[in-house]
Formats: sequence, structure tokens, C-alpha cells
Amino acid sequence: MAQLSTEVLGDERGTLLAFVESQRAALREAAEGLTEEQAAGRHSASELSLSGLLKHAAQVERNWLRLAQQQPYKSSYETHLAGFKLIEGETMPSVLASWEEVAADLRAFVEAVPTLDQTFPLPEAPWFPKDTKVSIRWMLLHLVEEFARHAGHADVIRESLDGTKAMG
Repeated sequence: MAQLSTEVLGDERGTLLAFVESQRAALREAAEGLTEEQAAGRHSASELSLSGLLKHAAQVERNWLRLAQQQPYKSSYETHLAGFKLIEGETMPSVLASWEEVAADLRAFVEAVPTLDQTFPLPEAPWFPKDTKVSIRWMLLHLVEEFARHAGHADVIRESLDGTKAMG
């Protein structure tokens, strides 16, 4: 199992980053020890796979970081759906390595911003309210929510696959 930090972080920024990492770890742990085929398989009533969930989570984090940095962002419903499946050349190790890079970039960005109150605009998209800005704090809480939701999905998939339970 992945090791979580035992460091007690007293400030809000560190605490939020620790919660984001905790949920990242829960997602990664659900896929530990599986073959590529097992991770890509559909093992429950859901169409989701463990490898697809990991790829999606990494892409979501990358997209939110780009938005917060006010870098170009393009997304569509089709690219969103495609983000749940590995394509030719992608492997679990490559997805996890890419996610580690994104996680390090997010941490560095969040540690460098002057305040978590700093806002950035959401792009025009059917799933975002028009002309809305969100804070870095909001983004971090959203990532906790997103990763926690998918960690639950991952737990169900893994338990359906081989009986492995996240908490016991």
C-alpha cells in the first residue's frame, strides 16, 4: 500500500493538499498489484475500469491546474468520455507517472500562490455556470470531492474483481 504522510499540517493550504493526496492515494491503492488486463477490465455493473479511473483523475487534475494557471483549456463531452479508457501506448505505469508529475506541479503551484482566495475564471462549457470565477481553495476542495467519488468507484470495482477491500 502507498504510504500517506504522517506529517501534521497546521495551515489550511497544507491541510487541503494533504486531503487531495490522501484521495489520490486511495485511487492508486485500488489498482495496486493488478495486471494491465485486470485494471482495464469491467468487473462490476459500471462501465468504469480502474485504469480508466486513474487516467480520468490525472486528466481532471491537469485540467484544473491549467485553469488555475489560466492556461488554454479545451474540453468536450467526447474527450471527457475518452479520458476513461487507456489508448494504444498508454499503460498503468505511464498513467501513474504522468499523474505524479501533475501532482507535483499542482503542489508547487498551490504552495506558490499568495493566497487561496486567488480566483480564476471557468471556461465556457455547458457544465460550468456562465461568467463564474472560483478560488484556489474551491479547486482543491473540488479535487478532494472528485477523487473521493472515484475512489469509492474504484473500491467497488476492486472488490468485485478479487474481493480486496480498501479498509480491511
